[in-house]
Amino acid sequence: MVYFCYIDESGTPQVPGNTSHYVLCGVSIPVKFWKKCDRSISAIKNKYQLSGAEIHTGWIMRTYLEQSKIPDFDKLSYDDRRREVIKMRKTEIFKVQKSKDTKGLKQLKKNYKHTEPYIHLTHNERMDFLREIADLIGKSSFIRIFAECVDKIFFDPSRAKQSVDEQALEQLVSRFEHYMSKVSFNEGEVHGLLVHDNNATVCKKHTALMKQFHKKGTLWTSIEHIVETPLFVDSALTDMIQIADLCSIALRRYLENGDKDLFDRISPRFDKHRGKLVGVRHYTEPTCTCEICSNRCPKAN
Repeated sequence: MVYFCYIDESGTPQVPGNTSHYVLCGVSIPVKFWKKCDRSISAIKNKYQLSGAEIHTGWIMRTYLEQSKIPDFDKLSYDDRRREVIKMRKTEIFKVQKSKDTKGLKQLKKNYKHTEPYIHLTHNERMDFLREIADLIGKSSFIRIFAECVDKIFFDPSRAKQSVDEQALEQLVSRFEHYMSKVSFNEGEVHGLLVHDNNATVCKKHTALMKQFHKKGTLWTSIEHIVETPLFVDSALTDMIQIADLCSIALRRYLENGDKDLFDRISPRFDKHRGKLVGVRHYTEPTCTCEICSNRCPKAN
């Protein structure tokens, strides 16, 4: 049996960067359930006319200003909504072009490109879409979620002797390996494969780290069940990476803003041992009373 662990991140690993937390999240799915999961995601996408679109949670959650300027936007058909938003966006692009604001025009086009697949949905409809995906994750008993959530205010590079993203990867790999070991003990020999969002800045670094883990192990365990170095794939083409993106953002929004909506929906799939969290850690002050810290097994790495 093979288990895929789809990995994505939320926040920036740089200290201080522009986020207080960096989250590296892995979503584990047994290969025998892959097709079932893929079909279920596709069915939800089809319901919202998002077939072929990427579930880019951060862009989906944004407010699209144009929609608020279109009279009775929520009463229009999907086609009419899209037509009106595109018309308004073209007008805005021409206006910024005339102002000679090159930087502003570049950012505007970037925003429009990333949100274009979702402009036919109101903000409430987009949030309902994300909730349905999160509910699917939370109710799929075969899924396990692993994550390292680093509070960069608490993180001390001199004490850690590694960067934020290096610590996060080592922790995630260790927890996935422990899970594979547990599954092997109960069900027979299994192997795991890491599938990572294709981020050019971390590709070589994480590949080199994984080679090192295979040779010397991590601080917590030898690597006996995870094979190969991470496979890097385009998240736009892989639904499973997209649900890892949703999970990583749900974790960071909860820790930074107290937003529990998506967090509560996916939390049943956090890897646990005897009812205590072992798969997800909030690396922060010992006095933290968040749900992750409060429910974490004290013996877990």
